Amino acid sequence: MPTLTLPAEGGCRCGRVRLKISAKPLLTMACHCTGCQTMSASAYSLSAAIPSDGFEITQGEPVIGGLHGASRHFFCPHCMSWMFTRPEGLDWFVNLRPTMLDEPGWFTPFIETWTSEKLPWAETPAVHSYEALPTLDEYEALVAEFAGR
Repeated sequence: MPTLTLPAEGGCRCGRVRLKISAKPLLTMACHCTGCQTMSASAYSLSAAIPSDGFEITQGEPVIGGLHGASRHFFCPHCMSWMFTRPEGLDWFVNLRPTMLDEPGWFTPFIETWTSEKLPWAETPAVHSYEALPTLDEYEALVAEFAGR
């Protein structure tokens, strides 16, 4: 399996919004919640939690979409690709959709969340599964375990 080479660049489907990451993910995830199913038009969404200081938009200007709530979901204004999310109150990381990277073959979800809402046939190779979200206390150990892989 390929490995992530930094810096890594990527963009939306039409190429009008481009981005670059220069930091390794803190954690990789698949979310099975019905909101992610609807927004991604798939069984689950994929995320790589990238430290904010290792993430930058290099071209274009994404717009907020989705529910326009406290967690801000960013899309290309032209092709409407869901590119990344900035979760409410967690400004130190960005949840990047890893398939926005030009070379996403390195990605594997380490945890999966909201399995209580997953489609019955949807499976991932995630190491840890949660019916909802891990508790805040669990994240530190998950990040450490992921970093040690």
